[in-house]
Amino acid sequence: MAEVLLLVGTRKGLFIGRRRDGGPWEFDAPHFNAEAVYSVAVDRRGAAPRLLVGADSSHWGPSVFSSDDLGKTWREPAAPAVKFPKDTGASLERVWQLQPAGPEAPDVVYAGTEPAALFRSTDRGESFELVRALWEHPSRSQWQPGGGGEGLHTVITDPRDAEALTVAVSTAGVFRTKDGGTSWSPSNEGVSAVFLPDQHPEFGQCVHKIAPDAGDRDRLYLQNHWGVYRSDDAGARWTDIGGGLPSDFGFAVAAHPHRADTAFVFPLNADSDRVPAEHRCRVFRTRDAGDTWEPLSKGLPAGDHYGTVLRDALCTDDADPAGVYFGNRNGELYASHDDGESWELLAGHLPDVLCVRAAALH
Repeated sequence: MAEVLLLVGTRKGLFIGRRRDGGPWEFDAPHFNAEAVYSVAVDRRGAAPRLLVGADSSHWGPSVFSSDDLGKTWREPAAPAVKFPKDTGASLERVWQLQPAGPEAPDVVYAGTEPAALFRSTDRGESFELVRALWEHPSRSQWQPGGGGEGLHTVITDPRDAEALTVAVSTAGVFRTKDGGTSWSPSNEGVSAVFLPDQHPEFGQCVHKIAPDAGDRDRLYLQNHWGVYRSDDAGARWTDIGGGLPSDFGFAVAAHPHRADTAFVFPLNADSDRVPAEHRCRVFRTRDAGDTWEPLSKGLPAGDHYGTVLRDALCTDDADPAGVYFGNRNGELYASHDDGESWELLAGHLPDVLCVRAAALH
């Protein structure tokens, strides 16, 4: 029986949806009630899928939870899974990202945090260690928080090379390592920082999200604070591909799981007007690596719309045809089961949607 699992992190808990053999969606009552869920992941490398959740209690603070029975039960380590060493003088504010590596690095899971740091687990998320070289990078003293804080929100692994890793920080930009995290280099050539006197610095860009292409692992798509970009050399250089969009400001970008050169964005009006571009609820798709873009709106609200989609609230599953999903700050959750051609409302009146992840289970 084929099943699609949909994890929806909101300001007040986690909602888990399941769809079996193309039937109707079924959703659980919220998990982590009243806790903000900023990051979710599905790790399918073990005997059973493991769900990972970065939740933040206003009373107890942030923590990482795991489940090996699709959310029926949850575990929280006795000691904090993600914790800054005392000598850093820092304390964890939230876990922005949980990213299992691929088969090239069994049992490895990465966590991106605020303050902006990278943590690495070798036990599938039970415990994490700070990646010191990035925390101690010479440029770090010049990193500045963005409007949402100073968070490491994107981690991209490379199935061809366990030593290669790309991360993105708001507002420090893209950094890459080719030696397993021993050394890091800024990788922002071509990405502008319109809010700085020098609009093309080595670092300091406000990168909002990056997604890897399905066909070419050296091809990446980047949604910036103003600007949509593509890299064809694993992030060494970036090219503007925002032409044809109603606005190149936005937070989210996702790539198709199977089709090369295919990616999705959700444009917003402006940094000073963070609502859907032209007040229209539309996902835009490229099928030629950003040379052209087409609006996808069949089944989405036709009138004025003000639901903002955040950086981790747009995703795809790995079914064929692919499912595409997004949630917004209005508490609406939408899904497409045909590569974005048509959409349906799965849920309304949810709390503020912070992150969405989907996976096809077999």
